[in-house]
Amino acid sequence: MEYILAIDNGTQSVRALLFDLKGNLAAKARVLIEPYFSQHPGWAEQEPSVFWDATCQACLRLWQTTDIPKSAVAGVALTTQRGTVINVDADGKPLRPAIVWLDQRRTEGLPPVGGFWGLAFKLVGMSETVAYVQAEAEGNWIRTHQPDIWAKTHKYLLLSGYLTYRLTGRLADSVGCQVAYIPFDYKGLTWASPRDWKWEALPMDKALLPDLVPPAGVLGQITAEAAEATGIPAGLPLIAAAADKACEVIGSGCLEPHVGCLSYGTSATINTTHRRYIEVIPLIPPYPAAIPGAYSLEIQIYRGYWMVNWFKREFGLREMRIAEQRGIEPEALFDELVNQVPPGSEGLVLQPYWSPGIRVPGPEARGAVIGFSDVHTRSHLYRAILEGLAYALREGKERTEQRSRVPITELRVSGGGSQSDAAMQLTADIFGLPTARPHMYETSGLGAAIDAAVGLKLHPDFDTAVREMTHVGRVFEPDARTRIIYEDLYQGVYKRMYGQLRPLYERIRDITGVRKTRARR
Repeated sequence: MEYILAIDNGTQSVRALLFDLKGNLAAKARVLIEPYFSQHPGWAEQEPSVFWDATCQACLRLWQTTDIPKSAVAGVALTTQRGTVINVDADGKPLRPAIVWLDQRRTEGLPPVGGFWGLAFKLVGMSETVAYVQAEAEGNWIRTHQPDIWAKTHKYLLLSGYLTYRLTGRLADSVGCQVAYIPFDYKGLTWASPRDWKWEALPMDKALLPDLVPPAGVLGQITAEAAEATGIPAGLPLIAAAADKACEVIGSGCLEPHVGCLSYGTSATINTTHRRYIEVIPLIPPYPAAIPGAYSLEIQIYRGYWMVNWFKREFGLREMRIAEQRGIEPEALFDELVNQVPPGSEGLVLQPYWSPGIRVPGPEARGAVIGFSDVHTRSHLYRAILEGLAYALREGKERTEQRSRVPITELRVSGGGSQSDAAMQLTADIFGLPTARPHMYETSGLGAAIDAAVGLKLHPDFDTAVREMTHVGRVFEPDARTRIIYEDLYQGVYKRMYGQLRPLYERIRDITGVRKTRARR
């Protein structure tokens, strides 16, 4: 039997995963990492060596935990967190710490895009959006505040490109990983053409960018040096996969546009896979999918399930301690909290706009909780958090359907939140759709393995690979009576909250002058 090694470099850990061609997880090793350090408020950086060392440790541990011979491994695939950037010199050495996707620094006062594009953006009311992109771009900050670093930069890489270089010695990256503030043509799935406005908004020499390889293409072979560090056999092919969210989508079996993939992770998202280029929010592009020539339509709730972790840290220490004492997962105890409260949280409604959006919601947006009364407890707040995230993602579903003209008729849910039965059931009830948990938790790693299986010709095409390697786990059906309650709250309260509160958000911003945390790509 042949196996595929998938390396999943996430925000909080690195996993080395061995999959067979049926999508079964044969072996796993996990190494925790510190997500970032911060030298100034709002900064988030990490030494690139942390990501590489954790990758090496995870692979070495993997070989220690399995009897599967390395000779049975046909190839390697890599998926990583999105938007983390690394400057390297001509020898491939990092010139500064990586700027992690959670970083909040901005570069104000940059000259606006001018000429034809500047006029066009004014006519369509997009000048503010383009200025926002310029201010958010990490490359613009480095070029402005650390010009000596920028001058020495030989390649400007995403984390996926940097790890590809460490594994293969080649300065290349997958098309499917290009989710960042870089001059990328999201429609053409290649670097932007010379006349594209992105080169003016994000000034850099095209030579700074790596070679691009489509998903399922060959990025290179594992070098002798990488083999010694990781234990991966030298010469094995590294197959191009995609960023973690895109890999989650196909790893959850969401290959067709009528199947929505919810990700209940640090950022909560709803994605669908389309062969057509569709902007769910006008002028905001879809991202590259994990299959060649396709697009992943995405609506993101930045720091979505971060709020769940915040609740656990601030109000859930009792459950965390009990779970540790019993040797069980804390989700079971937190599900008890949810089930103590009726659907609708007895009138407590939450909108999870912890961070503004470029356009939806606007840059003034804030989170809100309304409906407090003397009956409410921490259990109500916890359930309201889960309900609010599902409401927000349902809004994303409806926007996607409106723009694509394809109804979403079933859901898959991945990420840490998918392990909660209570979260799965209320999601089914709020969406009014059957909601399934994939057969396994490691969906981003499985998606990368699917790319490798097709690239290595172990499966003839993506339809076959997804059919053979992904399976539906437990399905949660919506409850008819509960659905009525949620429908009334969603239509009559939740969807009206932002419009009603927006003037107050703007007034808060005017009075306090407090800059909100950045919206992410």
